[in-house]
Amino acid sequence: MKIEGRNAVSEAVKAGTEIDKVYIEKGAEQSGSGGSLFRTIRSKGIKFQFLPRPIMEKESLTGKHQGFIAVTADFVYSEFSEVKALASSRNEPLFIVVLDGVSDPHNLGSVLRVCECAGVHGVVIPKHRAASVNETVVRVSAGASEHIPVVRVGNINAFLEECKADGIFVYGAEADGTPMYQANLSGDIALVIGSEGEGIHALTRKTCDEIVSIPMFGEVNSLNASVACGVVVYEAVRQRNNRS
Repeated sequence: MKIEGRNAVSEAVKAGTEIDKVYIEKGAEQSGSGGSLFRTIRSKGIKFQFLPRPIMEKESLTGKHQGFIAVTADFVYSEFSEVKALASSRNEPLFIVVLDGVSDPHNLGSVLRVCECAGVHGVVIPKHRAASVNETVVRVSAGASEHIPVVRVGNINAFLEECKADGIFVYGAEADGTPMYQANLSGDIALVIGSEGEGIHALTRKTCDEIVSIPMFGEVNSLNASVACGVVVYEAVRQRNNRS
């Protein structure tokens, strides 16, 4: 897999991601942020190679490499046990986000960035008919994909049933639910975010313990999946900080 862009490559280096080689556009190492990143790469003994711009363009999958492309192994997904251990190590109630069929890699990357910034312990995605972590996701996440655990499961509904059996309260975010300010988002929770076009699937909705909604005051009655995720996640952050 290729990680492209200065922020994404920098975060991969910070996280200790196994990097085979970094391609650096000639001259990029002489700029401010580029120079700092180059010195870090060199100090850590990571292999690097200078390439002229035309070759960098050929190596780039996104066209937005900003002079740096790190070549790594495929993305390594986490186990749910690791997510629970992370919450326990922070002495915090578990907080996970579950994506029900989000297929746009830009939305997945944005969700990872929001969740990492908010301190969510992990993001759960389905193995099939949904976006997986690829080069676009890594770039859009601005490096957050290197810091937040991402779990892939074969069946979202079966996973949510296991969560409920483990005492985790499952919320779904939809337009017709209880206003999120009235819900208790401070305990062990899983927040389900639906796909861009369909929202939460009917069976998944039935599996949720409660549906919460974002108050809408304009003429448009829906938000992008990653934006909706950010709004509800930070309401949960507010409640959890107030009750800690």
